[in-house]
Amino acid sequence: MSTKTPVFTFETALAELEQLVQRMESGELSLEESLQSFEQGVKLTRQCQQALSSAEQRVQLLLEQNGQSVAQPFQGEQ
Repeated sequence: MSTKTPVFTFETALAELEQLVQRMESGELSLEESLQSFEQGVKLTRQCQQALSSAEQRVQLLLEQNGQSVAQPFQGEQ
């Protein structure tokens, strides 16, 4: 029997991770529950990192012109 970790969207994984942190910080979990939460948090963190890496690669592909990377200034909120 395999225990596959469900794959969440970035936003769902991040929200789940935030909930895990809140439960762990509450101090109401047993040691075993804390360890299980920590393990789930590591898995969710890896999923979030993978999603961000994938998004970064997609952005790089969109910014390439004729096989050359073109630097684009960031137009952040001011």
